[in-house]
Amino acid sequence: MPRLFLLTLGLLPWIPVFLCEITTEEELAVLEGGSLTIPCHYEPQFAGYVKYWCQGRIREFCTSMAQTDELPSADTSEARVSISDDPVQQVFTVTMRDMKEADSGWYMCGVKIGGVWSTDDSAFTHIKVVHGMSIVNSRVSGEEGSSVTVECLYSEKYRESERKWCRSGDWNSCRRTGPDGSYEDASVAISDDRTGAFTVTLKKLQMRDAGWYWCSAGQQKVGVHVLVSARPTAAAVSVTSAPTPSPTVEHLPPQKSSANCWHRHSRVWVSVVVCSTLLLLLCVALLARKLWKLHMKDPSLRKSNAMTGTYKEFAGEDMQSAAVIILSKDSPLMY
Repeated sequence: MPRLFLLTLGLLPWIPVFLCEITTEEELAVLEGGSLTIPCHYEPQFAGYVKYWCQGRIREFCTSMAQTDELPSADTSEARVSISDDPVQQVFTVTMRDMKEADSGWYMCGVKIGGVWSTDDSAFTHIKVVHGMSIVNSRVSGEEGSSVTVECLYSEKYRESERKWCRSGDWNSCRRTGPDGSYEDASVAISDDRTGAFTVTLKKLQMRDAGWYWCSAGQQKVGVHVLVSARPTAAAVSVTSAPTPSPTVEHLPPQKSSANCWHRHSRVWVSVVVCSTLLLLLCVALLARKLWKLHMKDPSLRKSNAMTGTYKEFAGEDMQSAAVIILSKDSPLMY
């Protein structure tokens, strides 16, 4: 039994102690040249622990990129990878800037636990850096006579390409940026600072401006829907109601991804099954050895074994000393 206890202690490091202590998004995508912020959620007991971000899927071979116990650089806005921890919200965030296609791959959110019986807790995410275009808000709305702004994002590959803003189905309506990356008339203003985004401002909205439009860079384009609501009439404005307090907006953290949680559950069950099987085999081996020792100590069984051995010994001697007599039919009988 002491050996069984020692073996159980030896297997403890291989059994995950916590379930789903860290969670993050399973997969993320970002345009080349853009930035990406990744939230890593953890449980309250890890508030005071060191958090880290590394590239890879195996901790021992994971390339460290940032951790919370490192001194931040003088200008964090210029750092390509930065990390910050919010113990109140129980989340640490990682920001990666100026993403390249080579940055695609697996990354790890981790908490340094240390100790003899515990390993670091972690969660994985796969990041894909792509070429093309995207948009911050695919649907914008404004009141008649007001203005709305659309932000169009493009990858580094299209930084030198012409930017356009077109009404869907009418390519003659396209407004194109000039050499300085800008365009403006009475109804549309386009501004591009060549950092991976350009903004389109629709001025003095009219009801006929409602519909679908395209942000375009090179051969890439993405759709935007503009909704224009009618301006309230004077009669409607004159009817006032008691002011209502503005609702309090509570910033909740993004919903935790269940994919990593399920993956960690499966690993826990595999570890439990393997360890249970090993312990069961060990118990069977110990029981067999115990029964064998009892069998050898039983006096009646030992006496029976001794008698059997004596009988075999005598039988062997008789067989060796036995004479063989062969009688033929012509031999006289002796009386």
